[in-house]
Amino acid sequence: MTRGIFIAGNDSVLFSSIITEAEKRVEQYASAVIPTTFPVPEKSDDPGSAKGRISLSWNPASPISNRTLVLAAENRLGQINDALLICSPPALHRQPKALTPADIEAVVNNQIKGWFFLVRELALVFHARGGGTLALVTLETSTSNNRDSPVDLLGPPVAASFRSFAQGLLSSSGVEPYNVLGFSLSEAGQEANFATWLFKILDEGSKRNSGKWHKYGKFTIFR
Repeated sequence: MTRGIFIAGNDSVLFSSIITEAEKRVEQYASAVIPTTFPVPEKSDDPGSAKGRISLSWNPASPISNRTLVLAAENRLGQINDALLICSPPALHRQPKALTPADIEAVVNNQIKGWFFLVRELALVFHARGGGTLALVTLETSTSNNRDSPVDLLGPPVAASFRSFAQGLLSSSGVEPYNVLGFSLSEAGQEANFATWLFKILDEGSKRNSGKWHKYGKFTIFR
């Protein structure tokens, strides 16, 4: 049976770069994208050929949708060996007074709560099989110091929540039968190199890499 790769997260340059690397390793892989409910800048990067991509629908706020998503990925792939969860949220530059209740609810449900539901379903699958790899991937974000312009009210808080959640999973990974790895990219523009480096680590399948943050920067040496 071939390697089953499942990728979920924000449609972004980082997401596309990881998909491009997945295409080099398997004939088919499954992916799901977090829906956006407010206008965001269009992604400027080429999403690649999408060769062998099985696109699955996903409502992150629904526990039933998350269960259905994982089952669908298993059914189409045969099994999930590597699950890559990518937190690279779009920016939302607005003043707080301009936010609507629907905006706030969508951010919390789709960009924060959904990760908890999805990780639960993947953990159940990996526990039942006694193995697998859960990779938690994020692009580090920074806040603007310009007081005269609206700050990004979405990216930094969502990334901070994801990183905190991931750190808890990494800390408890020693008792799990599957590997849990954290990956972070410190600088935009390096997504392609980062994705290649990330998959080199995943390809090793080593337990010694589990439970750790793997940080990529300008001077990271390829293995």
